[in-house]
This record gives sequence, C-alpha cells and structure tokens, in this order.
Amino acid sequence: MKKVYLHPLPVRIWHWINAISFIILIITGAQIRFGDTLGLMSFETAVDIHSWLGFILLANYFIWLFYYLFSGKLFKIYIPPFWKPVDFIKRSIKQAKYYGYGIMVGDKNPHHPTPDNKFNPMQQLSYLMIMILLIPLQIVTGLILWDPHLFSFLVELAGGIQIVSLIHTALWVFFSAFIIVHFYLATLGHTPMAHIKAMFTGYEEEPEEH
Repeated sequence: MKKVYLHPLPVRIWHWINAISFIILIITGAQIRFGDTLGLMSFETAVDIHSWLGFILLANYFIWLFYYLFSGKLFKIYIPPFWKPVDFIKRSIKQAKYYGYGIMVGDKNPHHPTPDNKFNPMQQLSYLMIMILLIPLQIVTGLILWDPHLFSFLVELAGGIQIVSLIHTALWVFFSAFIIVHFYLATLGHTPMAHIKAMFTGYEEEPEEH
C-alpha cells in the first residue's frame, strides 16, 4: 500500500465539527419535531442546543467555503468536468457498476484519488449538490425559523412559514439518511476503518500499481 495525503488538517477539523454538529442537530431536531414522544430532553433545551449548533454549522460552512476558494481547490475538487460530458458519463457509469456489483466480487475501485482529484464522479455530483445547494438552503431555512420576524421578507418570498418549515424538515430527513449512507460508504475501503482512519491522519492508503 502507498499513502496519499488527501485531507489537510483544516479539512479534517471542518469535517469532524460538521459531522458532530449534524448528528446533534438531527437528534435535537427530532426532539423539537416530536416532543414528548422522544423525551430525550426538554423542548427548550433542544431549541437552545439546535440554535447554537446551527450557528456553529453556519460558521463552519464559511470556513469550508473560504478554505477551498482561497486554496484554489474548489473547482478542481468539487466541480465535475461538465465540459467533458462523454468522459464524465462513462466514468460515472463505471463507478456505479463498481458500487452496484464490482465491489461485491473483488473488483478494484476505478477511481484513484489524488489531492486535486479526491472524489469519483458520483461523489462530485453528490457533494456539489450538498455543499452548494442543500446545506445553504438548510442554513437559510433554519435562520428563518430561528427568527421569523427578522427574516420576514424571506418568509414572504418562500410563500409562508409553513413552506419554510416543510423545506427544513424535508432536508432534516435527507441529511439523516445521508449520515447513514455516508458512514456505510466510509467502510468500503481496503479495510472497514481505512477511510475513517484517513479523516484523522490525513493519509489515504492506495494499492501500489504493479
């Protein structure tokens, strides 16, 4: 195995703050939504924790955005090469075949990550949608629900507070599922803990080419 330094320290810190914040936000969000049915904590406590972590997530998002913008890696890592559609589609199909079948019969992963090409085509599309659209939308709807009067113009723009709440809850469901899928995919390295270990050390292990 060879070691490839894929995850710089700022990215690792951002990742774990994000992961822990998301898990607690999902739990407190469930408590806020379902109340006494869960009984994990009081409604007031859940709202307080949810609000504070929401602002931490907001700050953490801008840390991610500024880091990738100023490092010049945002477009290299997160933007799929849409200017090469045929090649991108072929690589996406190959990656989908690997996830759907190849991984179960011992085929090699067709994608070999590098510092400037960390994500396979399917990951690029997924993370682009999540980081550029869904997380900002979750943050904005969360801010509106935190203080509807302060953001009344956005409430009107969205078509009412019920619509805002529906979007925020739907995204809560999505991110709850995403955490589970993300953790499962993180176990698909050459050992179940290889990718998880890499998010602590920064180094991914790749098979040597012979």
